[in-house]
Amino acid sequence: MSRSIPGTGNGNIFVVTESHGDKIAFVDLTNASSPVQSETVVGAAPWAIAVHEPSARAYVTTAEGLAVVDLASRERLALVSYLDHPAEIAYGEYRPGGTGLAVTPDGSAVYVGVHREGLDSVVERFDTAAGVFTDSFDVGLRPFDVQISPSGHEVYTIDHDSFTLHTIDVATHEVTRTLVAPFGTEGGLMSHYKPHYAAVAADGTLYLPYQGKGLVTYSPATKTYETTPMTGDSHQHGVGLTADGKLLVVGVGPIGGATLGPSLTIHDLATGNEVLVPLEKGHEHPVEWLDAPDGRPKAVLTGGSTSRGPWDGIAVIDLETHDLTEFPVPNLPQMGVFISTP
Repeated sequence: MSRSIPGTGNGNIFVVTESHGDKIAFVDLTNASSPVQSETVVGAAPWAIAVHEPSARAYVTTAEGLAVVDLASRERLALVSYLDHPAEIAYGEYRPGGTGLAVTPDGSAVYVGVHREGLDSVVERFDTAAGVFTDSFDVGLRPFDVQISPSGHEVYTIDHDSFTLHTIDVATHEVTRTLVAPFGTEGGLMSHYKPHYAAVAADGTLYLPYQGKGLVTYSPATKTYETTPMTGDSHQHGVGLTADGKLLVVGVGPIGGATLGPSLTIHDLATGNEVLVPLEKGHEHPVEWLDAPDGRPKAVLTGGSTSRGPWDGIAVIDLETHDLTEFPVPNLPQMGVFISTP
């Protein structure tokens, strides 16, 4: 298994969380007629998935706990309750329990965002050797996404409802809070001018899109950011990077001041130029597919939108011709990663 940079994928098997079920699906993107090879029960309401390639382990956040999956056998090895365990199991973007997660490059720890109903969220550290959660760090509200620096020395939370980004130093466990609000904080919880996800480049820079109106470029070194215009004008959710330096951003439609419909924005980071690919349905997250049989780069978009138009499937879009193919996947597939093992 290999991934060239975060947001890109080698191989033909896309492993995706079934957000309104209790499984992950192994999807063969070379088989349009019967794409779901197999499914593995991980726990109720799975959200995000991350892979540690050398150990062939996948980690999945669910409402019930963190699932550990062996990618060779496709069996769940463990389901570990959070330190701050939800009182009840629910589904949807407001449900308590695990959200974003990140695995350290050496595979020794997994950092898991845990949404707590009525409280600030936490990030819990999971020790992979011991199989237990060892530490908890206070962060902001509803960390949709948890990212890690390429070096593995810092973990970042994208706190959707508090306009914040928290940085956790992996060595010292020091936590730093940064307000990231290029359009202000008016409206508070009801504002849509805040990010859901971030993409981390190879140099450590974080990219966060806002409503198809602005792109935040965040420097972890200085904990400052700049904002440049975007043209999507759509309520934006997932974001990913391509191997050739483009940003893929999913917009779900005219919500909260945005006026255009669903789209995929292809943003060239070198020039700032953007191409908008109109879509008919909502999607949650894009991942570049590098090993399509025709040799052309493509984006895989998950259909389990947490905001508008969720559907049971994923879309594959050719990044040059913009041709679109849909693959049926059950239970609103939300977040996925590529693996190269069969």
